[in-house]
Formats: sequence, C-alpha cells, structure tokens
Amino acid sequence: MTKNNNSLTWLGMAVVILVAGNLRSPITSVGPILGEIQDAFHLNNVQGSLLTSIPLIVFATCSILVSRLAAKANINYGIIFSLVVLIAGLYFRVSGSIAMLYMGSFLLGLGICIGNVTTPAYIKNVFPKKVGVVTGIFSVSMNLLGALASGLSISIRQWTNAGWKGSLGVWITWAFLTLLIVIADTLTTKNRSRKSSAPDMGRSEFNIFRSKQSWNISFFMGLQSVMYYCLVAFLPTILIDYGMEKTDAGWVISIIQLSMLPVMFIGPVIAAKIEDQKWMIYGIGLLLFVGLGMLAVFQAQYIYLSSVLIGMSGGLSFSLCLLFFSIKCKTPEGTLKLSGKAQSIGYLIAAFGPPVFGMLHDWDATWKTSIYFLLIVGVLMTIIGRFAAKPRYVEEY
Repeated sequence: MTKNNNSLTWLGMAVVILVAGNLRSPITSVGPILGEIQDAFHLNNVQGSLLTSIPLIVFATCSILVSRLAAKANINYGIIFSLVVLIAGLYFRVSGSIAMLYMGSFLLGLGICIGNVTTPAYIKNVFPKKVGVVTGIFSVSMNLLGALASGLSISIRQWTNAGWKGSLGVWITWAFLTLLIVIADTLTTKNRSRKSSAPDMGRSEFNIFRSKQSWNISFFMGLQSVMYYCLVAFLPTILIDYGMEKTDAGWVISIIQLSMLPVMFIGPVIAAKIEDQKWMIYGIGLLLFVGLGMLAVFQAQYIYLSSVLIGMSGGLSFSLCLLFFSIKCKTPEGTLKLSGKAQSIGYLIAAFGPPVFGMLHDWDATWKTSIYFLLIVGVLMTIIGRFAAKPRYVEEY
C-alpha cells in the first residue's frame, strides 16, 4: 500500500468513526436532563417524550426517500449534507424557544436519518475488502459514543455551567469536527469515483420492494429494534418492581450496553468471512431466550448474568443488520436502497413495541406476559433472521 493510499484509508476510517459518534449521542444525551428541559418549558410527559420520539418518527418516514435521493448523488456529499442539517438541528434545539426545541429535534432526526442510510454505503464503497471489520468499528463507535453521551450528560451540564443547553449543545462541536474531516476526505479523493451508483446496466430493473431478501432483512431489523426499545424503556421499571434499588436498576442498562460492544466488533468480522450466517442467528436466539427466560423465572436474582446474555444477543443482531446492508447487496446503490427500506420498516415496527409491552403490563402487573411477548418476538426474529442470513443478494431474490 502506498503512502497516499494509506492516508486515504486512515482518513476514511476517521470519517466512519466520527460520523458514527453523531448517530446516537444527540438522542441519548436527552434522557438524563429531560426533567430539567420539561421544567424550563413547562412540558408534560407526553410533550417531553416528543424530544426522543420525533427523531424515531423521522427515521421511519424518511429513510426510503433519503436512500432514493442519495443513490443519485456522491456519497460524501450526502454525508456532508446530513452533518449540515444535524448541526442546524443541534443549534435550534438549544436556541431557547419551544418551537425551536421541536424544530431542532426534527432537523437532527433528519440529519441522523441521512447518516444512518449513507454510511453503510460509504463503508462498502471505500472499504470493499474490509466491510466486516469497518462495520464492526462503525457499530461499536456509534453505540459507545451513545452510551457516553447518556452517562456524561449530567457531568457536561456541570462542566459547561450552561444547564441542559450545555449538555445538548456540546455535540455541535463533535458534528462540526466531523464535517471538517468529511470535507477533507471529499477534497482528498476528488479524483476517485465515490459515486453511490452502480453501472447503468440493470439499475432500472432493481425494485427493492419486490426483493424477498430485502423484506427478510427489514423485518429482522424491525424485530431486533422492538427488543431493544422495549428493554431500554421498561427494564429499569421492571427491576424496581422486582425489588432492586433505582441506582442498581439503572446500571443494568449500562451492563447491557457494554455487553454489546465486543460482539458488535467481532460479530461482523466473522460474519463477513462466511457465506451463511445461520449459526450466528441461532446464537442470537439462544442467548436472548436464556437471558429473557432467566428474567421471567428468577426475576432480579440473576439479572447481571441475564443482562450480559441479552446485551450480547442485541449487539450481535444489530451489527448483523448493518452488515447485511453491505454483504447482501452487489453495489453501493443496492446498499443505499436496502438501508433506506430496512430502517424505515424497522423503525416503524419498533414504534409499536413499547406500547404493546406496556399494554400487556396493564393486563398482567407481574410483567411476565410482557416478557413472554419479547420471547415470542425473539422466536420470530430468529426464524426471519435465518432467511435473512441465507447467501443470496437482494438484487436476485
């Protein structure tokens, strides 16, 4: 590898890591200081919840449109546009009015949506022979920065002496740094083709909505998202009802997040080297079944072991979804289309998970029926994941 190519590789890797840090932290940083925001604007719980639900709604409604538009442009330009929109959203969110608070939430959701869709295509285009490794780095970076944003939100509030505005506004700095690096990457590689499109041959014949494989991956994405958002929303409350202290219950979510990280890196590396990832899918199902089963039977007695198993299952399933966007497509254009469709369908399915979970708790106060619901979701996820893992391209099936 020449010195110039080596520089391009490191610059491309910096783009992946920095962009990943923008895709979760603006959302996860809200939770710890949500009460302060509600007090500042006199918001009720429903109004406050919109600060996190608005971005998810944007993901569900805009991902397909974003993928279609991005397929017609240079991938780097798409990422640059996503960062500009994200920076505008982050700024508006801390501008001081309720209208700007919600407008900022919408814009940052749109910026993250564009980044979610375009980055897997960037990875496939820039690192075609290292898709597994780079996808692992991408998923670990995204979730690690998201976890740090949540954990440090209160501390950042204190360090900046700016209250909740400091906790949320500080991420403008990260986004701006990312923008500079992506611009540098774009200028450095301007003589290389980084178009997100494949050759014209057959492009018009490829309809992502007629691909059975794309539906398998989309449903797999949705079901694993249902699992994640239900547990994030309700697990601390479940454990408190089972007798744990509030502080200890909060740490369980941290353990789940940390347990995700090793498998998020190792999983895609292994998966990219094998044609059929069926045994990894079976492993996801087994880990989830044992972890949730222990929670249902033993409640909080073995919760730390249970949380590790659940975290490993969730980390592997999420990273496989991201990898499928690349390895189950022949071209970066196919990756864009699949990423857009899977994230739209996935987040739409995920939106129904927590309400159903909570409704089942209203019917059965022991939480067992709600946990059984997740077990059923896990079985369906394993079955559909088996089809998604089969060695076939979305363009062909």
